[in-house]
Amino acid sequence: MKRSEFLELMAHSEPLIPGTEAMDFMQERAAEVRLLTQAYNSTVAGPEERRRTLADIIQEPVDDSVMVLPPLTVDCGVNLHLGRNIFINAGCSFQDQGGIWLGDGALIGHNAVFATLNHDEDPAQRGILHPAPIVVEENVWIGANATILGGVTIGEGAIVAAGAVVTSDVPAGHVVAGVPARVIRPVRAADMRED
Repeated sequence: MKRSEFLELMAHSEPLIPGTEAMDFMQERAAEVRLLTQAYNSTVAGPEERRRTLADIIQEPVDDSVMVLPPLTVDCGVNLHLGRNIFINAGCSFQDQGGIWLGDGALIGHNAVFATLNHDEDPAQRGILHPAPIVVEENVWIGANATILGGVTIGEGAIVAAGAVVTSDVPAGHVVAGVPARVIRPVRAADMRED
C-alpha cells in the first residue's frame, strides 16, 4: 500500500482491520518511525538536523520556525501535519494514524497525548481500530499532560488546561479544563480587557 492510499482510507475514517493491507502498512511504517524517533531522541544534534529527522518522520517539510523538544513519540508519522511557529515541549506522544493537524502558533505542553485511534467496543472485534482526526487550529495552547482524543477540533486561540482530557470540540477563544474537559470561561485577551 502507498502512503497516499493509506491517507485516503484514514480521511474516510475506514477501520483498520488486522490482516489487511492498511494494517500491514501501518505496522511497517510504525517500525520505521520507532527507529527515526529513537535517533531524534538520542542525538545531540542542533535544530536543523532535528528538523531534517522530523521531516523524515512525518514525510513532509518542517518549517524552520518549528521546535520540538525530545523525547518525542510518533506512532506512524505519515498523518502528522505541522504548521509554522509551533512549539512542542518534551515527552509528547502523537498517535497520528487518524490524522493530526497542528495549526500555526500552537503551543503544546510537556507529555501531551494525541490519540486518533480507538479499539472496537465489541470484545470479539477489539483488534479493529477506528481512526478519527484531531484538528488544532491556530494559536492554541495545550497544557502539560493533556490528552486529546480523536474526532476533536480545538478552535482558534483556545486553551486546554493541564491534565484535561478533551473528548469533544473546543470552541474558539475558550478555556477548557477537567476530565472530561468542559468550557470554564472565555480566554482573557488583551484587546478585551478594560483599563
